[in-house]
Amino acid sequence: MSRKILIVGGVAGGASAAARLRRLNENDRIIMFEKGPHVSFSNCCLPYHLSDVIEDAESLVLMQPEKFFNQYRIDARINNEVIDIDRRNKKIKVKDLISNKEYEESYDKLILSPGAKPIVPNIPGIENINVFTVRNVVDIAKLKYFTNKSPENKVTVIGGGFVGVEVTENLREAGYDVTLIEASKQIMKPFDYDMVQILHKELDDKGVNLILEDKVVAFEDGHTILDSGRKIKSDVVIMAIGVTPDIKLAKKAELDIGESGAIKVDHNYCTNDKDIYAVGDAIEVYNALTHKKTRLPLAGPAQKQARAVADHINNIQVRNTGFIGSSVIKVFDLNGASTGLNENMIKELDINIDYEVARIIPSDKVGLMPGASPMHFKLIFEVPTGKILGAQAIGKGSVDKRVDVIATLIKFGGTVEDLKDLELCYAPTFSTAKDVVNHAGYVASNLLNNTFKQVPVTKVRELVEKGEYIIDVREENEFELGHVVGAKNIPLSQLRDRLDEIPKDKTLYVHCRSAQRSYNAVLALKQLGFENIYNIAGSFLGICLYEYFNDKTKNRKPIVTQYNFN
Repeated sequence: MSRKILIVGGVAGGASAAARLRRLNENDRIIMFEKGPHVSFSNCCLPYHLSDVIEDAESLVLMQPEKFFNQYRIDARINNEVIDIDRRNKKIKVKDLISNKEYEESYDKLILSPGAKPIVPNIPGIENINVFTVRNVVDIAKLKYFTNKSPENKVTVIGGGFVGVEVTENLREAGYDVTLIEASKQIMKPFDYDMVQILHKELDDKGVNLILEDKVVAFEDGHTILDSGRKIKSDVVIMAIGVTPDIKLAKKAELDIGESGAIKVDHNYCTNDKDIYAVGDAIEVYNALTHKKTRLPLAGPAQKQARAVADHINNIQVRNTGFIGSSVIKVFDLNGASTGLNENMIKELDINIDYEVARIIPSDKVGLMPGASPMHFKLIFEVPTGKILGAQAIGKGSVDKRVDVIATLIKFGGTVEDLKDLELCYAPTFSTAKDVVNHAGYVASNLLNNTFKQVPVTKVRELVEKGEYIIDVREENEFELGHVVGAKNIPLSQLRDRLDEIPKDKTLYVHCRSAQRSYNAVLALKQLGFENIYNIAGSFLGICLYEYFNDKTKNRKPIVTQYNFN
């Protein structure tokens, strides 16, 4: 028997649900309502129109209503806003935004995919500034048109999340003077503070005026006024401080709202009304690692949810294992990916778990190959089980590939021992015989088995200020190009011949460039009778990257004689 299924909202959630529903049942009547002019567009690609990576805004539109109907017999109604749900009589009220006429449609099943709205706080003076948000094709076209009118425009982006960073990058690539303001101490919360310093430096290197730990308090005379008193010339302001789930329709219909402030759904994405489902940025999901409900406004999860709803409506069993939050971003010449838990999240959510961190900087491919570069990789795992909890990777190479491997292992409850044993593709142009993730598994296993002890780069400044005994095992020519203040240079190649120079009554902290040679030195010294000895994870390259941006922006005295990022 034919059913009538209505979908509120298109894009990743609504459009995906509609297409899957049609594939599963040719006879159902499917109507999709979108209050905007485009029912299916690539919202993740929107920022790239600003730099002309995507030249034509219309190419961001993936499918027009006519094509939906011709290919799928789906009635996609643009510029039609659903304004009310009558649950008792299973009807919705729709307003045609072109004609301003209202009409009703009945339903057997209703799917809500309204998405999320950009947060635009009521900051004093905001009405007197040129403010833009980035949610759809119309938004990005307006922003591009306005900025193109005056190439000398000073642009201020407020918010250092995915949208803020991507908009900043693309406007800078287009030649604009861009300031990025983030009220917290870092951009990009999927990365820990030690890792994100690499991205802070990249933005700074590319000419972005990055301002952290300073919030916007007002707009005045074409300037953005910060809490510190700083004034930033702002011909254009882009609000990217985050999104809030669009739950207006759901609340009006008295559907349950969850603890996160998004629509509450069960494991089948059904609301408290058995005939109404919800997917996408407007719902809360179960985090398989924190065991808490959370919001996850990403396209991949939205499409999975949409498929699950279509399956459930057609009596196909749905397996909901929760989400772990995997993501990737490009920041100029660097790529950054993350999955699962990070240290910030563990602390902020007060998750009671013992964990350890493996921080490595191997080459992303064989060093002899053109384009080989360091990959900064951070693996978080549970102690004593070795269960993998999360990972972050930043570099010029395929960070997504490495983090995807970790995400897969997390989904299947993998451990660091599993990571060591993974058989992955290898050729010199793609990776190393012992891939980055294998390497992380080896280091994590050594830490788990107490083969050696380590300290992170975040503790090195404290060690220097306390005058702790730091040994640099790089070669002399490397040491001369820059070293940690107060460090003693005993190259690994000379270590065994200079043991009499190393005190046995002090705690020793050893580093090299990336922590691999220093690891060898630590094991050798340990077996030669030295007891209190630590490897500095990340070593000199990690120290330089961690310290640089804060040293520069806070006028802080460096703890290195010269930075070295090679």
